[in-house]
Amino acid sequence: MESGGAIYTQAGSSVDMTRSEEDSLVDGPLISADALHAAIRREFHSVPTSCHAILLSVLHVAYVVLSVCVAVLCVLKLGQEEACASILGSVRGDSAVVFGKAALWVLVLVFTRCAQYHHSRARNRGYLRFYRSTSTLKQLPLAVHSAGNVMLLVVMAARLPVDVHTYVLIGVLALELLVALPCLIYYTVKVMIFNTKRAAPDVSQEEHSHNFNVASLPTETGFREGSCLEEVVEKQADLIEYLKQHNSLLSRRLLNLTAQH
Repeated sequence: MESGGAIYTQAGSSVDMTRSEEDSLVDGPLISADALHAAIRREFHSVPTSCHAILLSVLHVAYVVLSVCVAVLCVLKLGQEEACASILGSVRGDSAVVFGKAALWVLVLVFTRCAQYHHSRARNRGYLRFYRSTSTLKQLPLAVHSAGNVMLLVVMAARLPVDVHTYVLIGVLALELLVALPCLIYYTVKVMIFNTKRAAPDVSQEEHSHNFNVASLPTETGFREGSCLEEVVEKQADLIEYLKQHNSLLSRRLLNLTAQH
């Protein structure tokens, strides 16, 4: 009986210790949801690729204008042979256009890699909808310029007459500009809107909308009939990765705010 009483005494003491720890946590300073959301909102990181897209657009327009001038004045030789020789030296006019096209393609490749890096960071921070809405858009300029390079190689290898060769070359460059430039402008607008809104991550937005709308439909985290299974699995993986980082951030913020109170 004495041993049984000791066991009950130890169990009661352990329960009391657990309750005292829980009471100390409950009686501690409460942190408002507004303060926590404000602390998280300060962690917003903008995507800096809009400036890069604007600079690339300006360079593309400048390249096309200079290429048209070189093609008309130096390839067609409209009385400007001396000026072309003094500027280009021993380089032919069409060769200068091709060299410029290769340099522009390298810049587009660097921009695409840079955009992919910053967009992947935004995805890891929980902005999945923004990442998906721009995943194809940021790849389009590189695809357009690569297709333009192929067309340019075909024109160079066709051995057309000089006049026809020059006009086809100008047409290829103009078509490439008309397709790539709107893509860059639209991409720039989407990134600037994203940076201006400074919205919370997708998970926080879904939780916020669910709290204010009880009758709202559940989010598309799980599998639904008619939905793409691969897309759902990918989205769930992104959400898990984000929630790991989100929990770590919440832990640090809770400790800091508790220490301040």
